[in-house]
Amino acid sequence: MGARAFPPSVQHIEAALRVLGGKWKLIILWHLAERPRRYGVLRRLIPGVSEKMLIQQLRELERDGLVAREIHRSVPPSTTYSLTEYGRSLSPALMELCRWGRAHLERCQGTGEEGLSRDGASGDVTTG
Repeated sequence: MGARAFPPSVQHIEAALRVLGGKWKLIILWHLAERPRRYGVLRRLIPGVSEKMLIQQLRELERDGLVAREIHRSVPPSTTYSLTEYGRSLSPALMELCRWGRAHLERCQGTGEEGLSRDGASGDVTTG
């Protein structure tokens, strides 16, 4: 039996999720949209991310052309990450996602329900 073909619009969403999926990628992109950041600054800005996971997510974003990495030959050596032009093209979508998230939180607070959410520390699904 062959693979089921999805409508083009669903394929577009799937393509975006293949690049942007991952617990930390959108948060990394959000921080880099403000300005280039050194690795240590990103670690401090994103509490809860392990060093291994941050490096992995940054490498994937770099591989996909969204993030550029610049190694400084200083003592001690440091690395700065920034958005590429392609990565900056996501800025309007990130802003809209932020607006939606704010409205969603306000809606949930207004009803006293949190709905289905992910626990930030463990990734476990919980109900509010």
